Amino acid sequence: MDIRFLGHACFELTEGDTRILIDPFLTGNPKAAVAASEVEPNHILLTHGHADHYGDIEDIAKRTGSQVVTVTEIAGELGEAGVEKVFDPNLGGTVTFDWGWVKVVPAWHTSTTPKGQVNTPAGLLIKLGDNVVYHLGDTALFSDLKLVAGRGDPVDVALIPIGGHYTMDRIDAVTAAEFVGATTVIPCHYNTFPVLETDDQAFKSDVESQTSSKVEILQPGETFST
Repeated sequence: MDIRFLGHACFELTEGDTRILIDPFLTGNPKAAVAASEVEPNHILLTHGHADHYGDIEDIAKRTGSQVVTVTEIAGELGEAGVEKVFDPNLGGTVTFDWGWVKVVPAWHTSTTPKGQVNTPAGLLIKLGDNVVYHLGDTALFSDLKLVAGRGDPVDVALIPIGGHYTMDRIDAVTAAEFVGATTVIPCHYNTFPVLETDDQAFKSDVESQTSSKVEILQPGETFST
């Protein structure tokens, strides 16, 4: 499986013919590695409704015919906007595909769509082939991260926000990495804007000295292969 970082909290997971796009904030993202018109997913996953995650989801989903997975209220809004293939699980729900599954899990944050709808934010556990990827979404540090990661298959790759201000900072993210216990940690949601600037090398050093996880720092456009 290839994990390509597209900037901020947007990732593309690819294995075989499966192309999964997560939190497609590309237009208006100063760190975006590609334009919205350049991605060709067949599935789009959305953690929550804030504009820096919701991004181009409507346009990309309509153009590509992608299947979309997001929490119930956002799914309904997307359907009303003309997105045809939308799955609407709530927290704890799992959607199964021929390539694996997506489980919606709690994140401690807030969420409002660009159209003003208040909804519940989430993290995403994604089983793709032989790998489990945990996109924590935008979250503060909370102890249930350990509970989520400890159920079922162990987490192979964790995508963890470290920028602070709107999410946990790099110090709290070290504890989150310990709770999740992933083989590999990839930091995200940092350095996109001045308020999110942080030291990713210090995060890497702290995680690798204090936990059993290894950290892969990706610049926008770079790929990590499991």
